[in-house]
Amino acid sequence: MENEFENIPKELFEFAQLNEVLHDKKMDTKARGYFADAFLRFKKNKSSVVAAVIIAFLVLFSIVSPLISPYTINDKDGIYQNYPPYVEGFAEKGSGILNGGKVLASQNEEALDKWKAVAKETGMDPVNGIVGTEEVESKHRGQTVISKYYKLELNQYYAVGIRTQTFSYEEFADIQRFQDETGIQVIYPWVEAKDIENITDASIWYKVKDAKGTALKDANGDWIPAYSSNSEIEGAPYTSHRIDGDPGTWIYSVRKSGAVSCRFSYYNYYIYKNGHAPHYLFGTNVMGQDMFMAIGVGARFSLLFAVMVSAINLFIGTIYGAIQGYYGGKIDLVLDRIADVLSGLPFIVCVTLFQLHLSNKVGVVPSFLFAYVLTGWIGMSALVRKQFYRFKGQEYVLAARTLGASDKRLMFKHIFPNSLGTIVTSCALVIPSVISSETNMTYLGIVDLSSFAGTTIGTLMSQGQSVATTSPHAMVFPSIFISLLLISFNLFGNGLRDAFNPSTRGMED
Repeated sequence: MENEFENIPKELFEFAQLNEVLHDKKMDTKARGYFADAFLRFKKNKSSVVAAVIIAFLVLFSIVSPLISPYTINDKDGIYQNYPPYVEGFAEKGSGILNGGKVLASQNEEALDKWKAVAKETGMDPVNGIVGTEEVESKHRGQTVISKYYKLELNQYYAVGIRTQTFSYEEFADIQRFQDETGIQVIYPWVEAKDIENITDASIWYKVKDAKGTALKDANGDWIPAYSSNSEIEGAPYTSHRIDGDPGTWIYSVRKSGAVSCRFSYYNYYIYKNGHAPHYLFGTNVMGQDMFMAIGVGARFSLLFAVMVSAINLFIGTIYGAIQGYYGGKIDLVLDRIADVLSGLPFIVCVTLFQLHLSNKVGVVPSFLFAYVLTGWIGMSALVRKQFYRFKGQEYVLAARTLGASDKRLMFKHIFPNSLGTIVTSCALVIPSVISSETNMTYLGIVDLSSFAGTTIGTLMSQGQSVATTSPHAMVFPSIFISLLLISFNLFGNGLRDAFNPSTRGMED
């Protein structure tokens, strides 16, 4: 059989390094540290990266939203409560979002006429649109009567319309100065109840036929003003500009017990009091607070509280579990029994008892924190104990002990770093667990943190539950926030677990 290597030229068989001293060469590749390697593996987990981005966004939201909102947690409006999202200008654009719209069914002709009259008087049309109509037949005195009903989308902020309130003389004068400076009409002419069939609705400014509010119109189909010109009515001096059509005799206020009562546009009065129109990106809650700001304030407390609990549990659990796992024997047995006793305490019972008895002495938040710390570190200590049992018999630990390493060095220099992946993952998962349980406690009303934190996500959800059918935004926005936060933290924790797993270090896809 012919040798296939016979035809290879001899000059190719030469020593590459003849009569040279060989040395180890420096590696061309750059050394990669433990955390750099973990970060590289973490980046390959797309779901965890997306979760990390969402967490960063939610944390940024909790920091920024209270800063950019024109309101503080103490700003509560007594009228705009559970109102939908609204930003001035969106209603006029007909965008269908942020227009303060809420659909009301079964609005009869009188109701539709009233909303048109509000638009006529104030220049702000509450009707965003007619969603649908329905004709209903009924019998009246033997005759068939067809009534038309409308389903209207109303701008709730405009629909407040005109209200009646008593002001001091000083505030009444200040409002007049505001009107003259800005041209915004706040005070409207007075209407006597007897002229509108004793109807108490302050938005009725026109003559009516009956107590139902059916408008009495002229030959052209226009409303007939019912503004009072009674010279016998004593009112405060009114020197500001008057509404269109005022002959100069309409009265704008009535004196009452050292003050003055008048009709006023609440929307414009809001501008007078706050310096800007209503601006509620997420709507308002039952307290009349800005939901955009309130969610940020509540989330800020929840995140800080969860990180604090996680850090304390990590510190106590790591030391406790390391001692158990490293020394074992009787020490492990005694410490394990102590942990078993504490783990048998129901968390909700601890929280309730501490809130009833301890919070009066140390405060609501410290007593709530103590309830978490009392038993929260047990899971962390069991995890660390398991890791120390796993690694303390490894060869590198025996080698270090042979070389004279102390117990402290063995525990926290050699064993603990190899357990870091599991511990970090556990810490990352403790945070959503604490947020979830804290939300549950405040949602159920077991703990009230409003006096300290202003509000919490659980409190907002509890408030929104009672109006979930009429004002769904009050429940939807905090629910979306807490859901995104918890899901993202769980995906993020799973990514950290895989990234810090020492058995996969240096592995490439």
